[in-house]
Amino acid sequence: MSLKAFSEYLALEKNYSKHTVLAYLRDLEVFQEFLDKNHDSEPIKKVDYSEIRQWIVELVNSGISNRTINRKVSSLNSYYKFLQKSQQLESNPLRKHKALKVGKKVQLPFSEEELRQVLEESIEVVDFETARDKLIIELFYATGIRRIELVNMKISDVDIGKKQIKVLGKRNKERYMPLLSSLANSFDKYLYYRNTLPKVEQEDFLFLTKKGVKIYEMLVYRIINKYFSIASSKAKCSPHVLRHSFATHLLNGGADLNAVKELLGHTSLAATQVYTHSSISELKKVYAKSHPRNKR
Repeated sequence: MSLKAFSEYLALEKNYSKHTVLAYLRDLEVFQEFLDKNHDSEPIKKVDYSEIRQWIVELVNSGISNRTINRKVSSLNSYYKFLQKSQQLESNPLRKHKALKVGKKVQLPFSEEELRQVLEESIEVVDFETARDKLIIELFYATGIRRIELVNMKISDVDIGKKQIKVLGKRNKERYMPLLSSLANSFDKYLYYRNTLPKVEQEDFLFLTKKGVKIYEMLVYRIINKYFSIASSKAKCSPHVLRHSFATHLLNGGADLNAVKELLGHTSLAATQVYTHSSISELKKVYAKSHPRNKR
């Protein structure tokens, strides 16, 4: 089973990160291992739904969470769709499959105080890395962009004069994001230190390592975790939590849900609605303060 074409499709056409592509391929390998063990090494593209269902049952019995199982099956479904698209498969055996039920996963955003502490107290800009780290955190919180979108951002995507940036999102869809005026100074400081690097190999990309090469996703995660694990007691301190904070704080401030959807680069309003739960507490405060019957 050759997966080279599929991995290239995910990376080039779907614009998925290297980490995501590897996760997809690993899920397919796990299913192939199941087929090797239970169905005489039958190739993935020749199985029917009954064999996939047996695999799902085995995963459930092993104690893996429904959320993880759904992700594995989703990887398999993406592979079958790719085979159909490339005319290597006539019918998708997962076309009628329904995902396993999962409980809603509530992820709390960083508080405004935690953001203030990190941005105003935790980072003193004295060199290239501190200037870069502060700009990364400010950019995440000011725009809500995804980690891979930040990693792939180029210098030409930033227009300080117009106070906007161009973002290349999922499926190579471009969108323009407004920039806060306060970011101009952070951009200036970072670019000043960036120009002092002894060697820059990938000069088009905005964010680099101290060795002058394009920054990578795990380093971005470590940067966010480094500063927020000190300021916050939350179990997870990641770039996605910053994205979550961006959306939640906008909604708490009265932003329209459709506007937040466009800023996040979501294609569906349902994807944006997961952030509204954190705004309920603010709505309750407004409701309690404003409703005439509550004043009696």
